Amino acid sequence: MDASRWKTRIATAARFLLPPRCLVCGDIGDGVRDICAPCVRLLARNVSCCGRCAVPLEIAASECEQCAGVERPWADLWVPFVYAWPLDRLESRFKFGGSLPCGRVLADCWLESGVPPSLPDLLVPVPLHVSRLRSRGYNQAWELARVLGKGLSIPARHDVLKRSRATSAQSELDATARIGNVRGAFVVDRHPVQRHVAIVDDVMTTGATLEACVTALRDAGIARVDVWALARTPRAARC
Repeated sequence: MDASRWKTRIATAARFLLPPRCLVCGDIGDGVRDICAPCVRLLARNVSCCGRCAVPLEIAASECEQCAGVERPWADLWVPFVYAWPLDRLESRFKFGGSLPCGRVLADCWLESGVPPSLPDLLVPVPLHVSRLRSRGYNQAWELARVLGKGLSIPARHDVLKRSRATSAQSELDATARIGNVRGAFVVDRHPVQRHVAIVDDVMTTGATLEACVTALRDAGIARVDVWALARTPRAARC
């Protein structure tokens, strides 16, 4: 028996003898993932939101006050969760704590949240600058995109977009500064043949980063670009 089959058997036996623990509360997981069913139910669904920027609203609307009269470069968007407890804890550990298991849980929950408004031909993650990629060791958007792509049978590529210059962390800037921080920071490095692309990211705050990515793809001739983000921050939580 080859080494890969031995590893598969050992991993299966380990999960049988040591069932997965919930990464949120520490209780027994649901038998398949490292999260329990009660904690999955605590994930806030973003069902009442703006149809153009996905910001959570008390009553769903086709556009919020901040979207009125503003051109959004994306064709459609899919943002199934609100950035709130316990998703924020999992996301923080995934993005800043090096916990890839937290990322896998988030990706699985995303897949189980429903269906996107339409299926693109290609998934492209928001890229990290090479310096940040080296320090972090992985791109959290790519970790999500490749799981989504496999689950939805959509190809995913991490080499389409490139962050051409290092930028300040968006979390440290206000809404206006975020726009200038990422303006022109993304370029198409390898042009895809697909004409319908979805940009994938973990958290959508003001949308400045995603807008810059969409603009780069559209300027390169991509006919339709959608936005997919795991979660949207509530308006009150924005800087």
